[in-house]
Amino acid sequence: MSEFNYKQLDDIIHSRIRLAIMALLVSVESANFVFIREKVNTSDGNLSVHIRKLEDVKYVSSTKKFIDRKPVTTYRITALGRKAFEAYVKHVNELLNIQS
Repeated sequence: MSEFNYKQLDDIIHSRIRLAIMALLVSVESANFVFIREKVNTSDGNLSVHIRKLEDVKYVSSTKKFIDRKPVTTYRITALGRKAFEAYVKHVNELLNIQS
């Protein structure tokens, strides 16, 4: 049995809210801000900060448009984000298998 290296966990994803955002986006083609906010159950400001961190590292991309004169921002996971999320899940699974 190999030893788990906790340093392999992605610090960007390893946050409750960012992990929830990534888990949600990996399961849908895209999602708008309001949908994500409701599913993650957080405030607008908190969600904005965490999504920005994911955008800064190119794990998430956004498109902005107007629907009925209201701004709507839609997010999707990028190929890089999907790869990072899969690696994160793999490392967590390794940790869980070592502990059991």
